[in-house]
Amino acid sequence: MAGPATTTDPALAEATESDFTAISDALDAGDHARAKQIVEGLHHADIADLLERLPGPQRHELIEILRPTVDPLILAELDDTIREKVIERLGVEEIAGIVAGLETDDAVDIVEELGEKTQGEILDALPDTERSLIEQGLTYPEDSAGRLMQRALVAVPQHWNVGQAIDHLREESGTPTDFYVAYLVDAAHRPVGYVPLSRLLISHRHVALNAIMHADMTVIPVATDQEEVAFLFRQRDLVSAPVVDAGGRLVGRITIDDVVDVIHEEAEEDIMHLGGVGGEDDFYSAVFDTSRRRAVWLAVHLCAVLVGSAVIGLFRASIQEMVALAILMPIVAALGGTAGIQTLTVTVRAIAMRELTSANALRLIGKEVLVGGFNGLLFALVVGAIAWLWFDDPMLGLVIGMAMVANLLIAGVAGSAIPFVLERVGVDPAIASSPFLISLTDVMGFYVFLGLATVILL
Repeated sequence: MAGPATTTDPALAEATESDFTAISDALDAGDHARAKQIVEGLHHADIADLLERLPGPQRHELIEILRPTVDPLILAELDDTIREKVIERLGVEEIAGIVAGLETDDAVDIVEELGEKTQGEILDALPDTERSLIEQGLTYPEDSAGRLMQRALVAVPQHWNVGQAIDHLREESGTPTDFYVAYLVDAAHRPVGYVPLSRLLISHRHVALNAIMHADMTVIPVATDQEEVAFLFRQRDLVSAPVVDAGGRLVGRITIDDVVDVIHEEAEEDIMHLGGVGGEDDFYSAVFDTSRRRAVWLAVHLCAVLVGSAVIGLFRASIQEMVALAILMPIVAALGGTAGIQTLTVTVRAIAMRELTSANALRLIGKEVLVGGFNGLLFALVVGAIAWLWFDDPMLGLVIGMAMVANLLIAGVAGSAIPFVLERVGVDPAIASSPFLISLTDVMGFYVFLGLATVILL
């Protein structure tokens, strides 16, 4: 499974920028030969990046230039939204040819995004073997190891020796271009161990494979969620891992390049959710689609704001009697919300990295209460002094200081407890935590500040 690549080396980034400018200028001038010459010297990921950055008309021109010799890997690297637009420009025959040239996981990733009619046409145009593998891949749950795995792998009987394995690799037409290990399987095609390619090459031909194999192997069931797969690779420093079906038979392999894409995808999704813009990358989406997704989250936050406004309405008389309360109360809510988001971010990250468990949850909450209390006292002194000097009222400074301490304590508890509770009940904390947190810190900030002011000042 591949995703858009971004170069970080300054020299490479500068070269890509100059290539983009050169291609854009060539397309504007109608110099397709020059544009093709530039593109032919680029990596497929850089070409995908260029296609994403070009405006629609120039992208269509470049697709037509690439059409006769398009690299299948370009399509695998594209953002989903741009990929759909590229597929629209290419016919079923071209897409079928591209899909047939991809590894199974990339092919499944592309075909699953197509409409039902187009999907059927492309599958019908594929050779029987490729079509069967892709159709089987589509039967696995979305975001599972089955969708992520590659079907091409090296599997040999456990009773073979090194010489037999090497001869098999040389003679077998289906040997993958890139592989790291040879899996040893029993008579039922269940993996029993693996031999790294390096060990296979340095061993004598007569040595039995089961004498040099690693038996302590991480085996991944085909229905495993891709987040769990990424965690296993990170936790156990894996480069490759076998995937087995419900009967324990070897059906595929997952390699580190696929897992890097998953880590990027999951991290991007969590960031988008925390920002309230859904789990999709809407950078390339149409205006209406982006507006629709964001409107849902704005509606959720509107409900939270309305609850806060209702709390303010309870103290209407107090605000009318002392206008300074209306001026100062947003400070309490804003600082509480910011402190809560800080805690929330740390907690969601800890959950994603499997660092937060039932065993240490209370310790995290306790720490955040102490942090909230310390920062609450610090800013109580600062804001309290400002309010005293601003309105020449020491009691008003005391009230806002007390409210500041209380709301930052609440923010510390809520920011750490809400994601943990949501995760325990099976709700993604990255999606649902923010609205709960903002609503709670706003409502409690207003209530504590205005309530204290009513009791102490009025």
